[in-house]
Order: sequence, then C-alpha cells, then structure tokens
Amino acid sequence: MSALAEVVAAVDPSLRPYARPEPPPDRFTGEHAFVLEAVHEGFLLHYGEPRAFAGMDPDLRLLAGDSLYALGLERLAATGDVEAVAELGDLISLCSRAAIEGRRELVEPLWVATARRLAGMGEGARAEVPFSA
Repeated sequence: MSALAEVVAAVDPSLRPYARPEPPPDRFTGEHAFVLEAVHEGFLLHYGEPRAFAGMDPDLRLLAGDSLYALGLERLAATGDVEAVAELGDLISLCSRAAIEGRRELVEPLWVATARRLAGMGEGARAEVPFSA
C-alpha cells in the first residue's frame, strides 16, 4: 500500500467519503513517507488542491487539513524523535507563512529541505528559507 493510501485509510471515518477512489502516487519515500504525505495533504487542504480528497466545503477542508497535520505529527511523535517533530512544526509554520504572504515559490524548497532533514541529509526548512522578523 502506498503511503498516501495508508494516510487515507488512517483518517477519521467522517473524512473517508471525501477520499478519491485511487490516490495518486506518493510524493515522498523512505522511513517518514507516511508523515510527510499526511502533512503535505493537510497543507494542500489548507492552501492548495488536495491530491487524495475532493468535494469538501472550505470549512471542512480547514478541519480536515488540521486533522491530517495532527495525524502526521502524532505518527512522528510516537518515534520519540523530538528534533524531527520540531522540524515538521517548522515546515508547517513556514509553508503557511509563505502561502499567506503570497510567496509560493518558497514552499517547494521548504518541503525538499524537510524531507532531506528527516532522511538525515540536510539542515531542514528553517535553514533553507529563513524569514526575517
């Protein structure tokens, strides 16, 4: 089963009627694929076009996005890797800020930096695109 299909299977039952019959291929691979897919789908529900869900009104999209953020963070927190949880929190915060500020060109580098950091190959989102105060 793909990580994104696993995310769809793990969501609250009230969201399953909105799941696409066949989710698209995974965007992320590796040990943290489920976590990254869940959080990415949450971000898309908030700020873009979700890949695995359709037909939600704006209020439900917001709640579903929050639910997917929580699902990914919960799975990661269960590993006990506090630094990885902090990285994911940074990613959510920085991507949200970039989207709100109309700086969408920053979003993809943030995702790449976090995926690399979780794989032990980089510094993470905060180092990639620092925002001034």
